[in-house]
Amino acid sequence: MTLMLDNVSMVVGGRSHIYPTDLTLEKGTMNVLLGPTLAGKTTLMRLMAGLDKPSTGRVIWNGADVTGQRVQDRKVSMVYQQFINYPSMTVYDNIASPLRLMGLSRDEIDARVREAAELMQLMPQIDRKPLELSGGQQQRCALARALVKNAGLVLLDEPLANLDYKLREELRAEIPRIFERSGSIFVYATTEPEEALLLGGNCATLWEGRVTQFGPTPTVYRRPADATTARVFSDPPMNFIEVRKSGGHFRFGSGEEIDASRIGADVADGTYTAGFRPNHLRLDPIEGALSFDARVGVTEITGSETFVHVDHDGMRWVGLVHGVRHLDPGQPVTVYLRPRHVYLFKTDGALAQPAAYAEAA
Repeated sequence: MTLMLDNVSMVVGGRSHIYPTDLTLEKGTMNVLLGPTLAGKTTLMRLMAGLDKPSTGRVIWNGADVTGQRVQDRKVSMVYQQFINYPSMTVYDNIASPLRLMGLSRDEIDARVREAAELMQLMPQIDRKPLELSGGQQQRCALARALVKNAGLVLLDEPLANLDYKLREELRAEIPRIFERSGSIFVYATTEPEEALLLGGNCATLWEGRVTQFGPTPTVYRRPADATTARVFSDPPMNFIEVRKSGGHFRFGSGEEIDASRIGADVADGTYTAGFRPNHLRLDPIEGALSFDARVGVTEITGSETFVHVDHDGMRWVGLVHGVRHLDPGQPVTVYLRPRHVYLFKTDGALAQPAAYAEAA
């Protein structure tokens, strides 16, 4: 069971929503579409499902071209971030509704509904109606209705976005377990890098309608193919600064200079963009670290951590630091960065040298 997108694109009113894309998804895999709002995640899912017809290319399912096939004739299930349940029906009837449309026998419907309800921990609520359920239970009901069809392709479009933190954490842990038991191809869209890492499997990063990289999620995170992928797979986005290698040294911007062996001794002399994730920027001195003079823009206290926005030579950086930090806007501050956390990108954005910590992971 394989889903293949062959040079698939989507153009609407002369504007490209999805640029030509090749993508192959295998049976029994979890595939995360990661990108910001309007990156093209939902459009790509609709093309996979057959809700939209591509402007170019083909959609291949198990070796057969299904590009023009109606969505009703495909074994596809889709769950959106809104709770789409029938309010006048019980949980049982909501889950059973697609099976009845398929014309299955009463006994088979009953067996499948109860199996799905058990899997989604909905048996205690099976005779209730959706409005009597919590938000998490309502989304479980929608997921159960999608899974009960035994669809070969299950598309989840930001299904946890409207839930509170506790419910999101609960369902994030359950979805991989559900996926393992179903054997379907799962495609899960999210804007959150942390969610992609928690779900695992494979990850396709999207930016303005382009799939910038596809592969095992940890690999895409640790070794992004380019600066755009690195920006997408970091929340807040990765910080950048221009560096120049000359001889055996790197010079950062107009300041710090270090021995090339500490970052990328093997790269050729020239100009690069250094990138580093916000959680690697520190306010406290670190032995052997790079140091940069900056000014505080704003601080955002999240509880046990603080987002510190700083300005260094006209570049805006964000640091995610432990603890509660009270800093005044405009206040001078020194920030620190270990060389092992620095990625190097070429002037065209392609990865030149992954960070040493990522290579060792």
